[in-house]
Amino acid sequence: MDKAILRKWLQAGYMEGHVLHPTEAGTPQGGICSPVMANLAVDGLEGRLRTPFPRYVWKGGKRTCPKVNLIRLADDFVITGATQELLEHGVKPLVEAFLRERGLTLSHEKTVMTRLADGFDFLGQHLRKYHGKLLMKPSAKRIKSMLRNVRAVIKGNKSAAAGTLLCHLNPMIRGWAMYHRHAVSAKAFQSVDHAIFQTLWRWAKRRHPHKGVQWVKARSFHTVGERHWVFSGKARGPKGKLRAVHLLTAPSISIQRHTQINGEANPYDPQWEPYVEKRLALKMAASLKGRRTLLALWRRQGGRCPPCGEAITTLTGWHSHHKVWRSPGGSDTADHRVLRHPTCHRQVHHALGSTRMPPPVTRGFGKA
Repeated sequence: MDKAILRKWLQAGYMEGHVLHPTEAGTPQGGICSPVMANLAVDGLEGRLRTPFPRYVWKGGKRTCPKVNLIRLADDFVITGATQELLEHGVKPLVEAFLRERGLTLSHEKTVMTRLADGFDFLGQHLRKYHGKLLMKPSAKRIKSMLRNVRAVIKGNKSAAAGTLLCHLNPMIRGWAMYHRHAVSAKAFQSVDHAIFQTLWRWAKRRHPHKGVQWVKARSFHTVGERHWVFSGKARGPKGKLRAVHLLTAPSISIQRHTQINGEANPYDPQWEPYVEKRLALKMAASLKGRRTLLALWRRQGGRCPPCGEAITTLTGWHSHHKVWRSPGGSDTADHRVLRHPTCHRQVHHALGSTRMPPPVTRGFGKA
């Protein structure tokens, strides 16, 4: 990043409550500028480590591996090594010297040196080797924090309707499960689901202290499909109509393994364009999973918009365009539909004289 652009960014100020506040020192708390600067400051550490600690070293006619690797996110990082002595006397002094050159220091309170067999927490995950296999699971601290927040919401809504309570709980459960779905989280999801059910059962019995167990169950816990004892209620939808809402369970969020991106990939370098497009295509297919018609259309078009020939991804958005409008008798089948970019879709409607356009879609689809 150009230094002039970075300087302007730091001096741009921030908006809060429609009021511009100047930034005379530091960066705004929670702003995007902070992690960007952290990445700029720590960038180059992996190259500095690779010089004295190559992947393989020939010693005494034998090839040894120091196993020095860096994993980082902004200013949080993990460095692995073959032995504790290597990390203590070789890696740590090098990291401290690297940070000192940039006016930074290594936090002694947060710096922990441990064995993989004992495990450690990093970014909300617990990494540990089980019988020689490295597994990442949601950390116990994050699970306890999640349940503490859920119980606080339930306790703070003692007199609220079940539907209102669900409108608070479901986003919390979905966000937490989406964050941890790339780890080994099945058992953690089940334990969280069970703990939330117990808390809601106590909430329901407290609401109706003079009613029997069967009455409380029939009122607050229903059968939805093959699921039994589903905490349910009613809440008003976007159009103001009452609709049934059900408790979202963490196990309903499917586990998806994360594919690590190549560290050398550059989306602005033409030679990496096929690699970047392949990753975007995989993300697009995952977002369309469960919507067979849209996925079939996307695959039939080779993942590209017919008019412009560019890729259709979750970033670009899409519209499901009817070749012949339904108002004059067009069909809604897949043979009469095509996926287009929002811009290309608008151009078609503009050419046909239509002035009312649906918004761009990234999680559903619009209809012409």
